[in-house]
Amino acid sequence: MPLFDERKIDAVLFDLDGTLVDTAPDMVAVLQEMQQAHDLKPVPYEVGRANVSNGAIGLLSVGFPDAHAEYHSPLHLEYLERYEQRLCVDSVVFPGLEPLLDELDAADVCWGIVTNKPERLTQPLLQALNLESRSAGNVSGDTLTERKPHPAPMLHACRLINVAPKNAVYVGDAARDIEAGQAAGMATIAAAYGYITSDDDPSRWGADKIATDTEDLAKLLLKAVTL
Repeated sequence: MPLFDERKIDAVLFDLDGTLVDTAPDMVAVLQEMQQAHDLKPVPYEVGRANVSNGAIGLLSVGFPDAHAEYHSPLHLEYLERYEQRLCVDSVVFPGLEPLLDELDAADVCWGIVTNKPERLTQPLLQALNLESRSAGNVSGDTLTERKPHPAPMLHACRLINVAPKNAVYVGDAARDIEAGQAAGMATIAAAYGYITSDDDPSRWGADKIATDTEDLAKLLLKAVTL
């Protein structure tokens, strides 16, 4: 497989939470509201923020450590219902990435989203941020039976946007993102500015490149698509 700098990149795929969109303000707020409703002391914002990439279950594991939250458990369903009510109050596209998307659009480089977030939450969020109609293809956590780190969602996204995996790059802020992208045969970039816990290290994920911030990411991607 050619090195990242030697590949022809025709498409960019993004993880959603912590990579393309800063959803932590809303997701952590919902967790804190739930904790208060259950007579628990809310976790500090920064603690919750670092765990947002692990989704609702990751947040609940931090906020309700004795509850052993599982998918479709009452606690999980309560979180999803609450979050659905404030899906995009304070969530925003990360600073610097709107201009990047504009440049990708201007260069006719298609881009899309592959996330483990359920479709019932993904689509309304993208619509609220005016991203849904611009994206060439979106794959949510329940679009298929498999989720990241399985490569199937990545391969499905490539079929949606009609690009060979070897000519696509995936950007994500978790080890499972890089694992999924590599298993699909894509180039990968670790978004080190994302939601990363203090005991994790993006340099250990094996990504082709590491973006320290969104400005760095923009430079890496624009260079890749103009090779």
